Amino acid sequence: MRGSTAHRSTARISLLALAGVAALALGGMAAMAPAQTTAPQPAFVPAEKPLDSLALAGELTQGGYLRGQAPSAAVSAKMGGQELALSEDGQFFAAFDRDSPDSLDLSVVFADGRVENKALTIAPRDWQISRVNIARRSGGSSEAWWAKRKPEWEAITAARAKETDAAGWRQDFIWPVKGRISGLSGRQRIYRGEPGSYHSGIDIAPGHGVPYVAPADGVVVLARMGFSLEGGLIIIDHGGGLNSAFLHSSKILVNEGEAVKQGQRIGHVGSTGRSTGPHLHWSLKWNDARLDPLLFTGPMNP
Repeated sequence: MRGSTAHRSTARISLLALAGVAALALGGMAAMAPAQTTAPQPAFVPAEKPLDSLALAGELTQGGYLRGQAPSAAVSAKMGGQELALSEDGQFFAAFDRDSPDSLDLSVVFADGRVENKALTIAPRDWQISRVNIARRSGGSSEAWWAKRKPEWEAITAARAKETDAAGWRQDFIWPVKGRISGLSGRQRIYRGEPGSYHSGIDIAPGHGVPYVAPADGVVVLARMGFSLEGGLIIIDHGGGLNSAFLHSSKILVNEGEAVKQGQRIGHVGSTGRSTGPHLHWSLKWNDARLDPLLFTGPMNP
């Protein structure tokens, strides 16, 4: 995955083995040895040897991500106490929420039970925050509205929880569509000191009806029209806990359960649901962490 020029960073971190020694056993063979008049010599202990390096690459910043290659002897890994999915070849994906703390612990468990830890430094972001001298709108949704919204929310939650064998998380992501960026991820308003909800994705406005594509390989876990807020909604699982959501579609070209390839057309830009004009809202989540798509694609080139 390519991050922006301003934010790209690559970290390679080596984890060294703490102890990997085997003592020579003298058990049953000792009875066959001739009698000794001097004290037996201690068993030979070989010097410590470094394990394979743990390679990390990505954007270690709020809203960013990392991809890693665990040492061959590793059997599991965690970040911030959250279990990471290790592939058969030892690779894994992890990401950092928009409001991630400035440090997280990455721990690796080895086959012999050893655990090694590495502190990751997560760079803060200068999010687009505007402060307005007006009160935030009060009041919640009506019971009638929530009666319609609840099954929609449950469908979205269930779709994001689905696990597939998709491996799109390994790929460099591409833009689903190119056009004017009308809204950045993470932007937020503060109403007289009271924070409002922040923007959970990036908005791209290429025009009504323009087709958009899958930014990486994956499996469609939700593809339906008619959501109250999202309108025409597609969610693609990229594997490793990473998924993309595409909102406000005027037309959906894929079906739930369908495997899609990077660059494949999946829908058309629209203004369905709660929208003020034709645009594609693209959001990325890793488990419960909300991410910045701009860090996955880099700048939009013409």
